[in-house]
Amino acid sequence: MRHPLVDCDLHPAVPGMQAILPHLDAHWAEQVQSRGIESLESVAYPPNAPFACRPDWRGPDGLPPADAATLARIALDPAGTDVGILNCLWGVHLLFNEDMAVAFARAVNDWLAAEWLARDARFRASIVLPLQSVEASVAEIERRAQDARFVQVLLPAMWEVPYGRRSLWPVWEACERHGLPLAIHAGSAYRHPPTSLGWPSFYAEDYAAQSQGFQSQIASLICEGVFVRFPRLRVVLLESGVSWLPAFLWRLAKFWRGVRFEIPWLDRSPAEIARDHVRLSVTPFDVPEEHVPRLLDHLGGDSLLLWGSDIPHWQHDGAPAPPPGLDLARLSANALALYSRLQAEVSA
Repeated sequence: MRHPLVDCDLHPAVPGMQAILPHLDAHWAEQVQSRGIESLESVAYPPNAPFACRPDWRGPDGLPPADAATLARIALDPAGTDVGILNCLWGVHLLFNEDMAVAFARAVNDWLAAEWLARDARFRASIVLPLQSVEASVAEIERRAQDARFVQVLLPAMWEVPYGRRSLWPVWEACERHGLPLAIHAGSAYRHPPTSLGWPSFYAEDYAAQSQGFQSQIASLICEGVFVRFPRLRVVLLESGVSWLPAFLWRLAKFWRGVRFEIPWLDRSPAEIARDHVRLSVTPFDVPEEHVPRLLDHLGGDSLLLWGSDIPHWQHDGAPAPPPGLDLARLSANALALYSRLQAEVSA
């Protein structure tokens, strides 16, 4: 029996503000027009940058795929992928105006449902959250969780505060209650410099520094006790790389042993907690082929890894494929074990 193939990281491009306008209420539609707001493209993923899209995947306008048919042809059809999860990186999280952020997050989610999920049954989507407001984020989860095609929530790796903070716990409670993993994707709200030393000069520095953001978020979620309070919550790290995790967990566990009196709610090693609650996509994969067995040994196997092609970002010079030493069916099985909403469909 063939196992369903699941791609956990696909990126739909918003073709422009005119695509979102019909999904905004009258007030915000008027605000967009009167203020001349043309786009919310993320600073971290400028659409014309080479890594934002492979040249042969760009449309006649030179932009990344902005419709369901094109992305399906590029990302789903070649490998016979059964499920592709859409992670929209439009810059809702960059906004300082709380009300505007809420309006745009709702509009983006409605646009995904209407223009992507309704046009190809293989697509699923992440709920874009307006974390500028905890209350509104919970409300958006409640609103969109009614649609089983939304399978997780989506936030950038670098935000205003670490995700373990108690003020954010209502969001994680809603995720757990609805069986929605928290997907943390490379990117930033740019409230703080992406490096601990200040602002870098180049995208190369910013992009390489993203792993520090992922590390800090995992440490925060573990040490603040999020997984103790919400034992069914799972976290998916998208576009984080993989090789940093074993060494980071070793270091975190080492220091936890010395200062664990300050976080008495942790009754086991942070490394054990991470292995139960954290999963990672394998694109980009930052391990040479000859060292894959050693990495898997450090990870305790491949059960933490998920297939995510990251299309249309330029991570592949040829056809997207899992790294050598990893099996696509196995990675997809890990995804099915993670996403309860996909499990229900496969069982039906």
